[in-house]
Order: sequence, then structure tokens, then C-alpha cells
Amino acid sequence: MCGFIFLNNISSGGGKPHDLTEVVNELTHRGPDDKQLVLDNSDYLYYFYRLSIMDLSTAGRQPFELNDKRLMCNGEIYNFKALRAFLEEQAYTFVGNSDCEVLIPLFETVGIDAMVKMLDAEFAFVLVDEQNNDVFAARDPFGIRPMFYGFTNETQQICFASEAKGLMNSCHSIQPFPPGHYYANGAFTSYHDVGAVSLMIEAPIDEITTQIRTKLEAAVMKRLEADAPIGYLLSGGLDSSLVCAIAARASDVPIQTFAIGMETDPIDLKYAKEVAAALGTNHTEVIMSKEDVLGALRDVIYHLETWDITTIRASIGMYLVAKHIRETTNLKVLLTGEVSDELFGYKYTDFAPNAAAFQEEAAKRVREIYMYDVLRADRSLAAHSLEARVPFADLDFAQYVMSINPARKLNTYGKGKYLLRKAFAESDLLPESILLREKAAFSDAVGHSMVDYLKAHAEETYSDDVFAERIKKYPENTPFTKESLLYREIFEGFYPGYHHWIKDFWMPNKAWVGEAVNDPSARVLSNYGDSGK
Repeated sequence: MCGFIFLNNISSGGGKPHDLTEVVNELTHRGPDDKQLVLDNSDYLYYFYRLSIMDLSTAGRQPFELNDKRLMCNGEIYNFKALRAFLEEQAYTFVGNSDCEVLIPLFETVGIDAMVKMLDAEFAFVLVDEQNNDVFAARDPFGIRPMFYGFTNETQQICFASEAKGLMNSCHSIQPFPPGHYYANGAFTSYHDVGAVSLMIEAPIDEITTQIRTKLEAAVMKRLEADAPIGYLLSGGLDSSLVCAIAARASDVPIQTFAIGMETDPIDLKYAKEVAAALGTNHTEVIMSKEDVLGALRDVIYHLETWDITTIRASIGMYLVAKHIRETTNLKVLLTGEVSDELFGYKYTDFAPNAAAFQEEAAKRVREIYMYDVLRADRSLAAHSLEARVPFADLDFAQYVMSINPARKLNTYGKGKYLLRKAFAESDLLPESILLREKAAFSDAVGHSMVDYLKAHAEETYSDDVFAERIKKYPENTPFTKESLLYREIFEGFYPGYHHWIKDFWMPNKAWVGEAVNDPSARVLSNYGDSGK
């Protein structure tokens, strides 16, 4: 994980350059190891904030320069060794061992369209061909790495930054860069739609689950490539437990795992402890209090750049555990379990009326997840200079799961995520008690009291009359509870008028679960059952 800001330096009114102090420190949290400011001959400003993970030497410093081209990339190119071998055949000589050093040579060899389609990666980059004054940019298909674009107030030139806050002082019309797209010749082009399926797979269950296991194991293994130390977030649920189990089996030493929970009623902690004991990990429990939760709220919303209830609730625990990791360890990379729910289903997808509806919902969710769970993982960790890696968003793995006959993914087995559970049932990676445990949402499983404290705080902030009046200020994405109003008003204080960065509230499909559901927690669903006990 790193960060960058790319700006056109000169205004239209007399050639006055930007005040560098306005933006130079905005994204330092994303990359505290090194900071580079470069002004090129075309008056483009490159700000790069480095978190050193691959090639810790100065040879990994960005922006990279080659043949009058410059590039800044926040990302990990997991197939960089294969790309490097190919480019060495084309007579390229590399300076260092950074994975991102392959990008300019690859661009020169195959062009932007083929280039982005060749990347097995989580990335966001900006590349400038200074000879032609051409600007290119691209973002990975799931949007694991964040990027925004906007237009300079004076010259209307397009600019890019890893987080929107990096453009707020210089640009207008700031928008999220669409995942799976590249920018070239003044236009955006879609090169990979994670929700699209061209061929549907129907095969025996054993064949499907074997593929799921093989591909997930490969997804985890490729994300263990790093020159900096790696840790793992472990909730004790199925997804994070599988990631940890695969990594632990591949490691010669105990892996470092971390779990967080409320001081009064933690749910995750006891299950994470059970998993950690089974895997023999070096495990740390982090305890948070009511004061920790309420004290972190404004900072969490500032870093997230969202007003969504689900995202904010689930980010508080992740933000606080990341803070602890940053303060007490030398870790720089954390593997997480996001995106599994969207691929395999969650509690509310048990209500899907048929296979076609399940598939349609899954496609919608994976296309939009960059605004929600993926955003949460990146920003909660980036706030504390940590990188999130997301194995379930591996392109080969996700494409395969999206292509499985959706009738196979419906919960007709009496157990959610049956295919994923069965894939590892005979692997001895995890005890059966963990493989079969019911899902609990992270914002619930850190302790039900966390959400209760947030709701009570909102109740204390607004009377019924004040709430009814204040929501009139927001005709779009209108807050519908006092808690959602609280989050929206904090967001608007930081990012006024930019509510459209998020499409909608991340909520269960009300056509399935009923209009009466007015809270994103799975606790309100009729099938919550033993989840979180």
C-alpha cells in the first residue's frame, strides 16, 4: 500500500503554481517510509508516499522513470516475475526488484489495453508519456486499491489521487475512478467487469469444490510475496480462518494473527482464539471500550470518505486493531477475508427467490463492493500505514466462483456458503466446529454492545424533532435513522456535497427480506439463528 497525488501544476491565470503545502501531507498516512515530489517538463506534479513492501531499497522509489515516461502505482503485481521474464526477452534491463517496475516496459511493449489485461494484481496507477503529453490511468477490477479523479479549478485538467482528500484543495467534480477501467485519450474504457459471466460452469459438486480449494489456496499463496513482514486479521469466522489456515500451513514459523472485540460482550474473540490455538499462531487479542468506539468515530469517517452505516460500523473495530498493530509491531501487510460474502452469499441471500436472482444480486454486489467492504479494508488499515491484501478478490478465484451454476450456490443445504465449507471439509486445515460455525457480521461479532453504543450516542445527539428537520437537508441518500444522520453530518463536515461517492446504503435486498428491515445488521433478519453466539 502506498499513496499518490497527480496534479496539473500551472493555473490558467498567470501561471501560478499550486501551493505545495496544501496537499503534500494529505496522504502521508498511506506511505510514511518515503516521500517524493517531482515536477516534470509538462508541469505535472507527482506526489508519491511510499510504504516499502517490495524491494525496500531506493530502487523501489517512485515515480518510476523510463524513456520520457513516468509512473506512480499503488499496488501489488502478483505475476510480476512472469512479466519481468517476458520483458527481459524484449531486452529490458531492470534496476531493482520492485514488482511495479515492470509497468512502464509493459506499457511500451503492448500498450495500455493489453497491459491492464495482463496484470494479476491489486493496483491503481497513473502513467504519463511526456513526449506526447499523454496521461493514462487504471484501476484493478475489484477496486482493491483506491483512486479518485477530479479536474483542476483553474485549467480543468484531469488529476488523480489515492484518496479524495488529496484532491479537495485543488479540484472539483471529484469522483471515484471506476474499477476495471483505464483512462486513455480523454476517455474511460472498461476492460474487466467482475460481475459479468460469459460461460456458466455446471459440474459435480466434488469437482467444483476441488477447484474452489485449489484456486483459493493459490490466491493466498501469491499474496505471501513481500519483502516486509505479514500479519493476519482473524475474526474466527470461516473466511478469515481459511486465509490464516492456508498461510499457516505454508509457513515455517507461527503466523501472527489479531482479533478485536468489545470489553463487555466480544463474540469473535473466543472463536478467533479457538482458531489460533488450532493453527498454532502467535495470537493477539485487542480489547476496545465504549470510549474507544465513540472516540474513533470522526477519524474513521474522515479516513473512509463514506457515510454508509454498515461500512462505518464494521470499520471501527478494524481501524482500532490496525492502530494497535501499527503501534506494537513491525508489520506492514495484513491479509483479510473480505469479498467472500458477495461471492458465496450471506444471511440475507438465503431469501433469494431463485438462482437467477441470486446471480443478479451477486453481480451487483461485486461491482459495488469497492464502495463498501473493500473500501473499509483499505482505509481502516491505510490510516495506520498498513496494506490490506484480499485473497477472495483474486481474479482467477472470483471469476470461477461467479461462473458456478448459481443453483449450486443457493442455500439449499441448510448451511450458508456450503460450497466453500465443503471445499475444505477433508483438508484438515480447520476443525469441523470452525468450518460449520454460523456467520456473524464483523460489526456484530466484535460485540453487540458496539452498535448499541453508537445508536445510543445518536439518540442523545438528536431529538425526534431535530432529526425530522435535519434529514430534509439531504434529499438524496436520505438518512433514515438517527445513527445514519449522525454519520452523514460528520461526512458532510469533511466532504460537503460529495455524498454521491457512495451509491446507496449497503443493506439487505428489501425485495427479499421485507421493507420493514431498517438496519443493516444481520441481527434483524429472521434467519439470524445461532449467528454470533
